[in-house]
Amino acid sequence: MRRSGELSTVVTNNVVPIHRKSEPSLQPILDLVAGGMNQVNAVILDRMQSRIPLIPELAGHLIAGGGKRLRPMLTLACAKLLEYSGDRHYKLAAAVEFIHTATLLHDDVVDGSGMRRGKRTANIIWGNPASVLVGDFLFSRSFELMVEDGSLRVLKILANASAVIAEGEVNQLTAQRQIDTSEAKYLEIIGAKTAALFSAACRISAVVAERDEKVEDALDSYGRYLGIAFQLVDDAIDYVSDEQTMGKDTGDDFRDGKITLPVILAYARGDDQARAFWKDAMEGRRVSDDDLLHAKQLLQQTDAIADTLAKARFYGQQAIDTLGAFPNGQAKAALIEAVEFAVARAF
Repeated sequence: MRRSGELSTVVTNNVVPIHRKSEPSLQPILDLVAGGMNQVNAVILDRMQSRIPLIPELAGHLIAGGGKRLRPMLTLACAKLLEYSGDRHYKLAAAVEFIHTATLLHDDVVDGSGMRRGKRTANIIWGNPASVLVGDFLFSRSFELMVEDGSLRVLKILANASAVIAEGEVNQLTAQRQIDTSEAKYLEIIGAKTAALFSAACRISAVVAERDEKVEDALDSYGRYLGIAFQLVDDAIDYVSDEQTMGKDTGDDFRDGKITLPVILAYARGDDQARAFWKDAMEGRRVSDDDLLHAKQLLQQTDAIADTLAKARFYGQQAIDTLGAFPNGQAKAALIEAVEFAVARAF
């Protein structure tokens, strides 16, 4: 079977390549921002409260459900990279997490998901209407925090990211079960629904640190490339990981007819019989456990998973390269290893 060409990466001076001997970890970024995350978590706990008991109960189910809080950690780590010594970024990092949590609540309703982070989803426990409305509440809280910051620039960045995320989700919905979806459209979708919040979370650190647009753009690019790599890995491991590792139902993307890069590659490289299978599967006519097993075999035969992960490594290296202009130090090293961790999750 045809393999995609080697994905070249450019390693600039002052940047560590994406490959390392030891297993990458989030521990460096966790250590870097531990004190700041205590501040962020205090804001989250305070602002998720309501006189309506169901709101903090449902929100807390997801917020306290074991998520890594990677996006707000990126806000704090980028602020450290820029040696920002103020405290504006704590509330803004909490706003970023509220946006992320709200989108998860809405996504689980749209997808009919039953598990997230190894637990039953809020929509299964409390129902779809409550999940949607609490998601709306968290969106509102995020905008309160932005307004309190007082920067129209920050408000524009995060408000735009929220709109782009919604556009990406709608775009993905229109592409669902459409087997002729192109790789370009897929990358457009994940660039919106996933990478937009990563890039905004990083960019706002440059705003509060009062750096110029060149620094803003560099951190924006770092977050965007990281977000794309992160989603590529997620889409690959939906077919190769188990439920315990993933923290969600296995094969969800397959049964939901989500057109992800592994499917796009396998369909393009398959013979007539394989292409007919993928068309039937994505249109909801082949969704049994045996069908999922066959899908995994086709993905293996066509190198679709391997090449999806190769593309994730490529975007991960792009993220690392954007940090080349920043001075070496604990913050830069932690941001680099966060990328390596995001890519290494599949191995």
